[in-house]
Amino acid sequence: MTIKDKSVVVIGAGPAGLRAVEALSKAGLRPILIDEAPLPGGQIYRQPPVGARRDPKSLYGFEATKASDLHGLIVRLGDQIDYRPETLVWGIEGHRLDILSNGQFSQISFDALILSTGAMDRVIPFPGWTLPGAFTLGAAQIALKSQGVAIGRRVALVGAGPLLPLVAYQYWKAGATLCAVLDVTPFSPKVYNLLRLMRKPGTFAKGLWYTLRLALAGHPIQSGVRAIRAEGADRVEALVWIDVSGKERRVEVDAIGASFGLKSEAQLADLAGCRFVFDAKSRQWQPERTPEGRSTVPGIYLAGDGSGIGGADVAELTGEMAALSLIEDLGQPVEKARIQDLAKQLDTYAPFRTALEAAYPFPHHLIDQIDDSVMICRCEGMTAGQLRQAVSQRGATEMNRLKALTRIGMGRCQGRVCGPAAAEVLAREAKSTIEAVGRLRCNPPVKPIPVREVF
Repeated sequence: MTIKDKSVVVIGAGPAGLRAVEALSKAGLRPILIDEAPLPGGQIYRQPPVGARRDPKSLYGFEATKASDLHGLIVRLGDQIDYRPETLVWGIEGHRLDILSNGQFSQISFDALILSTGAMDRVIPFPGWTLPGAFTLGAAQIALKSQGVAIGRRVALVGAGPLLPLVAYQYWKAGATLCAVLDVTPFSPKVYNLLRLMRKPGTFAKGLWYTLRLALAGHPIQSGVRAIRAEGADRVEALVWIDVSGKERRVEVDAIGASFGLKSEAQLADLAGCRFVFDAKSRQWQPERTPEGRSTVPGIYLAGDGSGIGGADVAELTGEMAALSLIEDLGQPVEKARIQDLAKQLDTYAPFRTALEAAYPFPHHLIDQIDDSVMICRCEGMTAGQLRQAVSQRGATEMNRLKALTRIGMGRCQGRVCGPAAAEVLAREAKSTIEAVGRLRCNPPVKPIPVREVF
């Protein structure tokens, strides 16, 4: 069997997955590219539906050229790849994928697999976060990019990372009414890390531009915000918070976008048997990978934010790197100079990422302010108080024990939304560390599927 006869699958058509299939096709492979979305680009370069095209500059701003290039990659590659959009991979067993496409279940066997599954918003529950009209920042951005609509008429945005100024700028640019832009991290760490952030001057300049442009438009980002809560009877009606001076503020809104950094979508890596390691800086368990993109499971490779948050540019580099490692492992020579070049480029991003995490520290105060009545797992209706009782009255000290006692993480999201917050609550109540309480083990299906066809 030659390399051309090998079955290679890439999951995720974001920046990492697209660069991976590009490199694989150049080597003579015809990879299968699977993605849940109808069009390529991932979350960061999400495209509007066919027939609702808009100027890339208005959608992607400074990244318009890069986004257009990635979008056109599928067309340029043509039949050199087997592109399967609107397809969900809901399970992995050995070297077999369980997929759902067009309402039909099937399986795909593979010789090698690249997981480029991306990331999602990290949610920290606060009073009113489950009310209709409350969204994540990522969802607010998707609504704007994909459908050309805002999440509401009067919008407040809350965050703890560089996504906040970007989404706020995009909403202002689109003509939405911004009532408040709130950063739950203090301002001082951004000043302390200024020089380190400037090591990537282009990226730093874009973030500075968004922030200054918002301020000049009358929408300054308020840092050091605490004790946020949404008010409303049947839906969001107002947002309340305590500002840096300690004064309570309130603004009437009909929609809120709030999230607190990003978390890797690593469920498929878990099902594939990859070993996980704890990353103290991001307070997350990540699938372990080498700098070249190899996982701890032979034949399975990791790229992009699904195995460590790095951003779109890093995702492109790691996607190509993982593909080259795969090609090399299949016995075909690769260009060593290109691998070295990719490694050097990736090395330049590491200090910037460290500075970014220091500039936007984890908002511990939001966890400490979670009242017993706050819903943590809305799928199963579990409050913070119920989780704490499982610790104090039933001795839960580990996440999967907590799951068994309370059903946390057993609902539709499989812990993707509630898991990190539940771990933080458990660690504090048990007087333990976030690393010591562990992580929820993943089970198939990783996302909801219709059961009528399974059994």
